[in-house]
Amino acid sequence: MTDGTHVREGRSADVPPLRAIQAAVLAEPWEELLAVAADGPPILLVATPAGAATGTGDATTPVGYALAVTDGDDDAGYLAELAVAPDHQGEGHGSALLDALVDRLRESGVRKLRVTVREVDEDARTFYRERGFERRERLPEHYERGDGFLLERRLDD
Repeated sequence: MTDGTHVREGRSADVPPLRAIQAAVLAEPWEELLAVAADGPPILLVATPAGAATGTGDATTPVGYALAVTDGDDDAGYLAELAVAPDHQGEGHGSALLDALVDRLRESGVRKLRVTVREVDEDARTFYRERGFERRERLPEHYERGDGFLLERRLDD
């Protein structure tokens, strides 16, 4: 947990509000992965305002989530989706989710985290760059509506 965010494991009951966040924020969501993530094995972390953990907020309403997968034969994790509700962006929830995910992946032996971002999404590229991700590859026509970049962050630093 950071100052304004409580991060916890996702649950089946979280899926409907997470779908609303997914639809509001992501241009090309991975709906099928979110549908199974609450039951694993994809990693699903959910952010709620810090007051929710102490009973002063609405603990049933997530404001963001991180959805990641790992491959047991690789030392890398892939951040499939990181999304924060539009009215809660800029409050540190995305950073808290990413920090919690990195901690969890490190504990399980994952040594690098990858994510793809749209070439035109400068905000996302800046967010990840400021958090230690480096551009590894340009991905022509990776998205239905454009090119992307593969970014990577070492977790064993």
